[in-house]
Amino acid sequence: MSHLQITPAQRKIHRAHAHHLDPVIMIGNDGLTDAVKKKTDAALNAHSLIKVRVFSGDRAAREAMLTALADDLNAAPILHIGKLLVLWRPIPELPKLPKLPEGDQQVDEDRMSGPKDVKVLKFSKRGGQRPEVKILRVLGNQRLSPGGQVKRARPKQVSIKKQQQHK
Repeated sequence: MSHLQITPAQRKIHRAHAHHLDPVIMIGNDGLTDAVKKKTDAALNAHSLIKVRVFSGDRAAREAMLTALADDLNAAPILHIGKLLVLWRPIPELPKLPKLPEGDQQVDEDRMSGPKDVKVLKFSKRGGQRPEVKILRVLGNQRLSPGGQVKRARPKQVSIKKQQQHK
């Protein structure tokens, strides 16, 4: 398998994106083993752009590792500077789930909105003071009024006429 070909402009963009990354794969004295290739493949699937640190003093061996990884994993070699190698491969797209017909939408009945922590600011009537900050916990059946009060949701109101019809 040959490695992925990209343009110099794409390589420049990926090199800029890789600048702040930390190495996720370390290649030690054993060199390029099957376990290293497997971990590199998993990292490329997860991150698309990765740095690899090679603890070998031989520059030619590092160049050979970069081309071998790129060829074996169908990735693009982005950068080789010192003991760091940068590889890029686009993340494979996940298979799409079939869409349900309009009337058959599945609703997870166990799913409820959990408690939320809401920050409420109460401003002073005098101008130069800091607002008072309160953090309130709002549960799924509660709402926050414009005045900063927590209100419970009322049960669904049923009219008297409908109550009589169901009896």
